[in-house]
Amino acid sequence: MSLKRKRLIVTGGGAAGFFCAVNAARMAPDLEVWLLEKTGKLLSKVKVSGGGRCNVTHNAPDITYMTKRYPRGGNFVKKAFGQFFVPDTLQWYGDRGVKIKAEPDGRMFPVTDDSQTIIDCLLREADKYLVNIKTNQEVSTLEKLPDGRWRLQLQGGQHMDADFVCVAAGGYAQAGKFHWLEQTGHSIVPPAPSLFTFNMPGNPITSLMGVASEASVKIAGTKLQQQGPVLITHWGMSGPAILRLSAWGARELQDMQYTFTAIVNWLPSYNENSLREDWPALRLELGKQKIYNRNPFQLPQRLWQFLLQQCGINEEMRWADVPSKEQNRLQKLLVAMEFPVKGKTTFKEEFVTCGGITLSEIDPNTMESRIAPGLFFAGEVMDVDGVTGGFNFQHAWTSGFIAAKTISSR
Repeated sequence: MSLKRKRLIVTGGGAAGFFCAVNAARMAPDLEVWLLEKTGKLLSKVKVSGGGRCNVTHNAPDITYMTKRYPRGGNFVKKAFGQFFVPDTLQWYGDRGVKIKAEPDGRMFPVTDDSQTIIDCLLREADKYLVNIKTNQEVSTLEKLPDGRWRLQLQGGQHMDADFVCVAAGGYAQAGKFHWLEQTGHSIVPPAPSLFTFNMPGNPITSLMGVASEASVKIAGTKLQQQGPVLITHWGMSGPAILRLSAWGARELQDMQYTFTAIVNWLPSYNENSLREDWPALRLELGKQKIYNRNPFQLPQRLWQFLLQQCGINEEMRWADVPSKEQNRLQKLLVAMEFPVKGKTTFKEEFVTCGGITLSEIDPNTMESRIAPGLFFAGEVMDVDGVTGGFNFQHAWTSGFIAAKTISSR
């Protein structure tokens, strides 16, 4: 008489959920694998990530470098990356015919520059290993049965039982959405938005929308500071420096209700003192030239002219003729320009939250709950989040793979 097949149910049809489901089905052919997605769409974040190109991972030189890109969960992912890291991701996709390239900033994309390549690969694997996929299936409760199995109550009134459950439901914007996981005995770190841009309503800088410049940005009254490209938008500021600030400052900025002052240094190699020291030499060298036409700092021309206008400097004025009051004002704006921020905007569709299942309740070597055996977690549902650049996807692949490996070994 054959033994009854064991069943794994994965909740969440995103990157982490798919990676867990297809790898568990591949590694344990006798395992019956179900993947439940609450919406009608599979892999929706994969589809929109990286402007539709899918930022698969990051070209990190080593695990230590990688772990420093996670505002929350760095120590947790460090342990997990020992089992499945960037080279493993590249090989996994490479073995399935998906070539991945690195860009100069470290982001990695399929050579097709099309997220559909990654989606098709995962769907082919699910098909090949007979993963049962059901969409529009939201789990309302999750309970342990007396025989040690799990019962998932679905919104429509039906239920499904499983020997193993892997929760890969993504991040929730509201703490209340985690209630079905709290019922399993887990505690939740309250969620907060983690990748967002800064709104500067009515600020004249927004007239430069589309202009990007390397800058250093700090948040007044905090230790938060990041350097990198800043993109001026029609609502305020975006770009890597701003997004990294929003990730590292997710909790503090939420506490400030997204009302604060951003101080931008458009010349990150200078501070106020060093700029003042170099100024007389610049003035001497460029004295006869019109200041509007001669920008010695390699700033975008539109930004340079905007800063001069903000100081009330006349278009016809030569470098040698700028009065000391306007000169001091220009120096200040170049290295410490203040922008009142009021509100945030989600960065495209790549919405990331910090918060989720408390990490001390999960074993990073197996992704299994320390509280409820047979229950596993993968991806953003845990209190792990990375900055933009492929870090959140690498955590999804790693945690999904480790959960699959553990479950298939049982």
